[in-house]
Amino acid sequence: MIHRAHFTDPRLAAFLQAHLDDMEPTAPPASRHALDLDDLQRDGVRLWVATAADRLVGTAALAALGERHEELKSMRTDPQVRGQGVASRLLAHALDDARSRGVERISLETGSMEFFAPARSFYARAGFTSCPPFGSYVVDPNSTFMTMAVPPG
Repeated sequence: MIHRAHFTDPRLAAFLQAHLDDMEPTAPPASRHALDLDDLQRDGVRLWVATAADRLVGTAALAALGERHEELKSMRTDPQVRGQGVASRLLAHALDDARSRGVERISLETGSMEFFAPARSFYARAGFTSCPPFGSYVVDPNSTFMTMAVPPG
């Protein structure tokens, strides 16, 4: 089941902290762009969670960048359920939401290191293609930037 996040849910704080902990050894601090719990609550950010058997198993967020352009953030699947379609369902849900609000483009930043190879492959299979840095990002050897036009419903 996918639904909007409840920020008072202690499972969410722990899940997001695990995401930040996963990112810590992958790159220097200036190259880590995961949002924390406070950042995910700011205006222009929409966060969803996937649950299974009362367990939080995934998150995905969209953050406004500009007119009809949003960034995919905080995409994470619990390692115990990776490969079971959680990320695909979360991405489809986020794209449906974006489409319903007139968003035309979704972009993302992910790591360029081997640790992130499965994420880059997932995004490429979903239709994302490489692009230059967007928003406030700058060229960074630790980052890969991708984008896609929101497909019609």
